[in-house]
Amino acid sequence: MNRLLVGAFGALMLVAMGLFWWQGRAIEAEGLAPPVAPQASTSPQPQALPSADVADMRGPALPTAVKPSDEQRRFARYDINRDLIVTRNEMLSTRVGTFRKLDKDSNNLLTFEEWAFATADKFEGADANGDDRLTPAEFATTRPAKKPKPRCAC
Repeated sequence: MNRLLVGAFGALMLVAMGLFWWQGRAIEAEGLAPPVAPQASTSPQPQALPSADVADMRGPALPTAVKPSDEQRRFARYDINRDLIVTRNEMLSTRVGTFRKLDKDSNNLLTFEEWAFATADKFEGADANGDDRLTPAEFATTRPAKKPKPRCAC
């Protein structure tokens, strides 16, 4: 315990000495710097802003917001590069996350064993009493979760 206290005290002393040395060097450097001479103002005086009579002027019309249809929103979700064309890769890209969850060895090939493993995990998670049989109540837990509908369609 004493060695720990002595070590901590020694470390604090070294830090304090370093700070004092660093502060002394900063004061010396300030004395070596040449004095700064005040500069004369060479900028011209600011000119008055121009004025205009805008009573008879009209600006451009404001843009109107167009609400896209459901089909337009669905198309935009798949059109990743926004070229107004959906390619096969863009169409399949929404399934990449699900595929990667199933592809356990990350070789971009989904084997029957990998699919069966995921299905077996789902079965074991639903089988609450461990009897290797699913009752209707247990089977209902395997249903995909529904996304809640928004309260209002504002």
